[in-house]
Amino acid sequence: MSDYLPEDSPSSIAMDTMEQEFDAGIENARVMLEDVSVQEALIYKEQLEEIDGISEVTWLDDAVDIKTPLELADHDTVETYYKDNHALISLHIREGDEVAITETIYELIGEENALAGEAVDTANSQQMAGSESAYAALLLVPIIIIILILSTNSWMEPVFFLTAIGVSVLINLGTNIFLGEVSFVTQSVAPILQLAVSLDYAIFLLHSFSDFRNRGEDSVPAMKLAIKQSFPAIAASASTTFFGFIALTFMNFEIGSDLGINLVKGIVLSFVSVMIFLPALTLTFYKWIDKTSHKPIIPAFKGVGRRVLKLRIPVMVLVLLLIVPAFLAQSNTNFIYGTGEQPDNTRIGQDATAIEDTFGKSTAVVVLVPTGDLAKEEELTQELEDLNHVTSVLSYVNTVSPVIPPEYLEESEVESFYSDNYARMIINTETESEGEEAFSLIGQIETITENYYGEEAYTLGESVTLYDMKTTVERDNVVVNLLTVIAIAIVLLVTFRSISFPIVLLLTIQAAVWINLAVPYFMDTALVYVGYLIISTVQLAATVDYAILLTEAYKENRKELPALKAIKKTIDEKVFSIVISASILSSVGFILWFTSTNPIVSSIGLLLGRGALLAFIMVLFFLPAILVVFDKVMDKTTWKANFFKEKG
Repeated sequence: MSDYLPEDSPSSIAMDTMEQEFDAGIENARVMLEDVSVQEALIYKEQLEEIDGISEVTWLDDAVDIKTPLELADHDTVETYYKDNHALISLHIREGDEVAITETIYELIGEENALAGEAVDTANSQQMAGSESAYAALLLVPIIIIILILSTNSWMEPVFFLTAIGVSVLINLGTNIFLGEVSFVTQSVAPILQLAVSLDYAIFLLHSFSDFRNRGEDSVPAMKLAIKQSFPAIAASASTTFFGFIALTFMNFEIGSDLGINLVKGIVLSFVSVMIFLPALTLTFYKWIDKTSHKPIIPAFKGVGRRVLKLRIPVMVLVLLLIVPAFLAQSNTNFIYGTGEQPDNTRIGQDATAIEDTFGKSTAVVVLVPTGDLAKEEELTQELEDLNHVTSVLSYVNTVSPVIPPEYLEESEVESFYSDNYARMIINTETESEGEEAFSLIGQIETITENYYGEEAYTLGESVTLYDMKTTVERDNVVVNLLTVIAIAIVLLVTFRSISFPIVLLLTIQAAVWINLAVPYFMDTALVYVGYLIISTVQLAATVDYAILLTEAYKENRKELPALKAIKKTIDEKVFSIVISASILSSVGFILWFTSTNPIVSSIGLLLGRGALLAFIMVLFFLPAILVVFDKVMDKTTWKANFFKEKG
């Protein structure tokens, strides 16, 4: 995820500087060896050093002189690396080859020992992205087929829906080759999200085609009329989603751009597929639809509107009471800026827990300072060692000697500490990689190094990167949400030619978003911030379609009926379509949550599944209440509303 930080962020600049100056990288993995002697641990260390792609292998012998009795060495330093016959070796795994290298390490250490760290998380995410997407699709496609069979009158119609959207999903995946690379988050989420969000377009078109054929039209004229009739609804639906996803591309944290570009491509391709490929496919094979027709499996929803409207006042009061607390709660949720904790039912999660249970938390921070003043380096090292939560500092002055000039020694003895321009210090801490405690310690380290070297000093490491992510995505949140709301508001303004309708629709869906994102606060659970940021945009863009469908129908019915009768008729006519759309999107979300071991993807899935359900509830109960209560305002603020006026 650190690859997606802006190039001008402090940690990116620090990383570039270190890569230019030093061959070795920062510790990004740890190996714990159970029930080993010091000599056995040294043998494992040598074997790890021999693996291609592994560097900076650090253990006890790099911090203390193991030729002397360990009892004479600093107790805390020893227990950082060797405790209760368990050895903890730190190392750097080359970026880009995490999967192959971690597999080699597993072969070396076997089942009884443990491997954990940032590089291991990355390797696991890369491995799981493809297989978990396939697994999610295997679960999801049958569920979608069942939902579509229940909602149609032909066994073949679902096949047509899925073929039209499936083709666009495959083309979208194929065109990623022109981007060079995509994130594992995008690979896991985008195809399934594209399928769920754009399936409505195919449903709108084929339902319209069936309606015209039932009225006696031949197949070709029926398709022409269906395209003409459904185009405005499909275009409005695609536009809101399109502009919502476009907003993601304005994120400085480039994971948003990565996902946004993929979803925007997906929406455009789905729209083109439904308007061009699906009509051609349907006209070629429409007789299959006729031959496989069946009676409706689910009876028509009658009387739903009447029952829903009985609750309009309590629902309005309840939602208006919830909106402010939900908005405040979702703004104060505890966030995780990295990948989050790995599940306990996976080896990677179990290994991380085993290491933490034995050696506690450990996160490495690297400091680069200008070379040339050993006395200043010694003072800085001592001050850093005295900080709370710092377990040890590895630098030239406390590992070799402050009185021996580096140029007097072999290059191999000093290359991990010195480059031509910088001295490097590795600070081992006992904090989490992120959180209030970790970020506070990073602030203290940066303040101390600046006191000695000003802006010439650099700080880097996982905690520093996550601190930068926090700063970057918090700024992104305001920009992305504002752009999403403005873009969708403009689309709604053009669609409904009204000032009030866009406000009502946005209030309905935005309230659902706030309630969804407030749940973690009230449950006292942390939320992966990338998931929060993406879902606050995706839920609004994807579920506003439900509100558009209901409101568009209400607006037409209102031209012929009084407000209450119009909304009752609208709910009875459209509730089934909204149920189908919401159930598909919700299924997608919950299946992503259920199948993914990646905490980011799992978090996005849970939020999406719950968000689709909340949006459905809000559109079914809250939106009709608002439309009826403010009917006169709608009439006066809509261009050529032509609402039915009761005589008398």
